[in-house]
Amino acid sequence: MLRSVKILEHVGAPYVEVENVTSDSREVKPGMMFVAHKGFKTDGHSYIDSAVKSGASVIVCESLPSDINDDVCYLRVEDTGKSLGKIASEVYGNPSSKLTLVGVTGTNGKTTIATLLYTLFSNIGYKVGLLSTVVNKIADKDYETHNTTPDPVTIQRLISQMVDEGCKYCFMEVSSHGIVQDRIAGLRFKGAIFTNITRDHLDYHKTFDEYIKAKKLFFDNLPSDAFALTNIDDKNGLVMVQNTKATVRTYSIKRPADYKSKIIESHLDGTLIEFSRIQTWVNLIGNFNAYNLTAIFASSVELGVDSQEALKIISTLKPVAGRFDTVRADDGRLAIVDYAHTPDAVENVLKTISDLKCSSKVITVVGCGGDRDKGKRPIMASIASKYSDTLILTSDNPRTENPSDILNDMKSGLESSNDALIIEDRAQAISVAAKLANPGDIILIAGKGHEDYQEINGVRHHFDDMEQIKSRFFHEG
Repeated sequence: MLRSVKILEHVGAPYVEVENVTSDSREVKPGMMFVAHKGFKTDGHSYIDSAVKSGASVIVCESLPSDINDDVCYLRVEDTGKSLGKIASEVYGNPSSKLTLVGVTGTNGKTTIATLLYTLFSNIGYKVGLLSTVVNKIADKDYETHNTTPDPVTIQRLISQMVDEGCKYCFMEVSSHGIVQDRIAGLRFKGAIFTNITRDHLDYHKTFDEYIKAKKLFFDNLPSDAFALTNIDDKNGLVMVQNTKATVRTYSIKRPADYKSKIIESHLDGTLIEFSRIQTWVNLIGNFNAYNLTAIFASSVELGVDSQEALKIISTLKPVAGRFDTVRADDGRLAIVDYAHTPDAVENVLKTISDLKCSSKVITVVGCGGDRDKGKRPIMASIASKYSDTLILTSDNPRTENPSDILNDMKSGLESSNDALIIEDRAQAISVAAKLANPGDIILIAGKGHEDYQEINGVRHHFDDMEQIKSRFFHEG
């Protein structure tokens, strides 16, 4: 377990045999190893005594506790975060070296790219794993997910299960939190994809530069036998790979690149795209999805898939749940449910709607999450107002914040208080949007996408945007 970890100091009991490891003191069972990881909100060192009382026989920490139990083995290391991932990898037999692991990072597009790569390789006939915001998959079995990038022990366990099930590939989303919190320590990536980077998570990273550095760190640590695929239409695309040891590949829809695509025609039911001079009709819509599909095509070819076979499957791919997910009422009203929860994502979706619009008006329902980056709230409202005929500001996941405070932050981005309807209750906001829409109009419900809950005061209540709009479209009156 400690093969790749440097031990600075050892006190207490001699080395002992243990079968498993955790960084959650609540999961400790007799004979386990407890790693005192310093997280964003809590410091595992505060739970060392609790872990010992629960039967931990080994404690890995950065600073030794004042009270030493002579029956427990205490090991001091420089960085418990990095150590946790390496230890977990050893516990599960270094599973990421036994399949092809590809990570996707960026502000937008991670879920779509990872999920559709999973689908593409599954359609070829491989058993494939997926670690994503929406769901974790091991071959054809679904497992619930709680974080974009799970904790290190969970990741290693899931990838180990993938190996046991015969999976040859695993595609995973890699969040900036997961990178800087060392959740991906101990993983061996064969490929990494950069989508784009725009303002997000500044409640955590504090500055945009720190956010960029977090993403770049992923590429800095890639091995030399991996590929690093980057979007050079993003101004930070080449920044990401400037210090990587991996083989760099580029993709673009605007400039020369290793993988160049071009939008030929755009429609509300799909797009005609030219990939490497081969025209292919796809079921996904918008410039942002053209980038996603180009990354998927490029990654497939880098992983050895024949380009013609890749394009054949790409032409059959469907949008991921909650990503430009559409439903049309019998009278012609169209609703789009999308996870867009950053200024850039909201603008991308609304610009796509605007470019394709054959409607009399666009009605947007959008909110911002609580306990997150407050600075993006007025920006999102301003962008939504610019591209919408009617704007309804509502609650997203207020978490522990007062919803009215969040809405006031959003309203500050509007030129006039009359530029939007303020409806705090999200169900009511969706209902009003449905009533205001006429045949041919488009309703965008942004922010929550695939989520089937609304978090209020720390409690998750069932809430599904798609369920809400379908009930308004098909069960009215």
